[in-house]
Amino acid sequence: MNSNLKDKITAWEPAAVWTENGDGMFTVPSERFHDLAKRLHREGFDFLRSLTGMDWGEEGFGVVYHLEATATGENVVLRTLTADRENPVLPSVCDLWKAAELNEREAYDYFGIRFLNHPDMRRLYLRDDWVGYPLRKDYDPSLNPLRMSNEVSKDSTASYELMPDGSIIRQRNVLFDEGEYVINIGPQHPATHGVLRFRVSLEGEIIRKLDAHCGYIHRGIEKMCEELTYPQTLALTDRLDYLGASQNRHALCMCIEKGLGVEVPERVQYIRTIMDELQRIDSHLLFFSCLCMDMGALTAFFYGFRDREKVLDILEQTTGGRLIQTYNTIGGVQADIHPEFVRKTKEFIAYMRPKLREYHEVFTGNVIAQERLKGTGVLTRRDAISFGATGGTGRASGWACDVRKRHPYAAYDKVQFNEVLFTEGDCFARYMVRMREIEESMNIIEQLIDNIPEGDYQLKMKPVIRIPEGSYYAAVEGSRGEFGVFIESRGDKYPYRMKFRSTGLPLVACLDTISRGAKIADLIAIGGTLDYVVPDIDR
Repeated sequence: MNSNLKDKITAWEPAAVWTENGDGMFTVPSERFHDLAKRLHREGFDFLRSLTGMDWGEEGFGVVYHLEATATGENVVLRTLTADRENPVLPSVCDLWKAAELNEREAYDYFGIRFLNHPDMRRLYLRDDWVGYPLRKDYDPSLNPLRMSNEVSKDSTASYELMPDGSIIRQRNVLFDEGEYVINIGPQHPATHGVLRFRVSLEGEIIRKLDAHCGYIHRGIEKMCEELTYPQTLALTDRLDYLGASQNRHALCMCIEKGLGVEVPERVQYIRTIMDELQRIDSHLLFFSCLCMDMGALTAFFYGFRDREKVLDILEQTTGGRLIQTYNTIGGVQADIHPEFVRKTKEFIAYMRPKLREYHEVFTGNVIAQERLKGTGVLTRRDAISFGATGGTGRASGWACDVRKRHPYAAYDKVQFNEVLFTEGDCFARYMVRMREIEESMNIIEQLIDNIPEGDYQLKMKPVIRIPEGSYYAAVEGSRGEFGVFIESRGDKYPYRMKFRSTGLPLVACLDTISRGAKIADLIAIGGTLDYVVPDIDR
């Protein structure tokens, strides 16, 4: 953070205390936090990159906020906390950033932190009858035996309001009235692209309200990381967004290397970049295939799957995996590229360019596809930023949010590529962004593939890795947007807290906003073009 911004924040809030460890952050008293957050939002910090619930032991419970000003690219990290472990209460910021709504519910779910003036204080992932809060350091897992009974759907939720005398009043908010016609979509519905459930209120065919239920594939990965050494945590990232396995692992390795102060060899930077772009092509081809299948275009579905197999063949030859890559390591990559990697990659690009034109002839120009996608599920640029809907979804709304441009990493500062932007913000724009990004990924690979420098593919690392005490954040441009990793270290060989910024959670968060007024059939197209991956949401 630059010194001018530090001085401004100190002037706006004299009680804010700066800590230098790691990336550095301001600690703000909870009673003063909302005022400072509001001031920062007014000053242009309109993007809530990440919101992380924390248990600091005797210090109490709190939250770490990563904020960015989209106009200037400036970043600031804030934290606030309460020492009350029995009844932790903090101010909500969902009135400033829409992204906070589901993220604060996640912090409530895992830590029991109640957020004042939040309209919907329900658990996000776990059952309502779950006992305790799993990410607390003193959590007892034996409190929750296996429950096989169905969970009853609730039509109301609670919110908490601070009164002038300091007391807190619990209020009841209605989700669905008795007279509303509510249908259930998922978690087994194939068009929800995984075990995700929607409760949808309809008036005829028109969607009036949508309530998303997450957690059906929740595996507690962030909790598991607290008991694993840093090299052991790498295996879990491939199981998050499995269509961005290489990118997820890249982000975690970058965050650990940042904490260690390690600079990986240039050969590694080139290899990681090429692998990330091959993974992006793999993901976007699957996006194309599944969207076509959802809309009844079965021929295009087979075309996409046929060509995606060629990408997986290239990846498998070097990494040994097709879906789960396990390739990036701390300080490098697991093995050097296969002797045929360069040739086969170049052959694939030459093969793929005419195939993309074929896709556009078969599907993009189809009158039915255009009628169903254009003008449907419109997300404005302002809402995209407020929800933190990065990736192709944000760029389809005119938001230049590409991490490769905003915060260049690996070899992205050595290549020329266009950030694909549309302004319509509808399903068709989201589709076109990803199709154009396949071309840009091929351009990036072509610039690097013949220029991979000689050198080591792996630094020599200590058998036991300890990151210096502090907090660290690193992010990559995943296939669906910004995938971030936050690590708080106490200097041990295990992370004190590890948080993964899901690319898909903001996409689910904005579903209610963009689907209202659309027809129920449009929900399938909207969900398909948002392109979320459920294990990445649930973690």
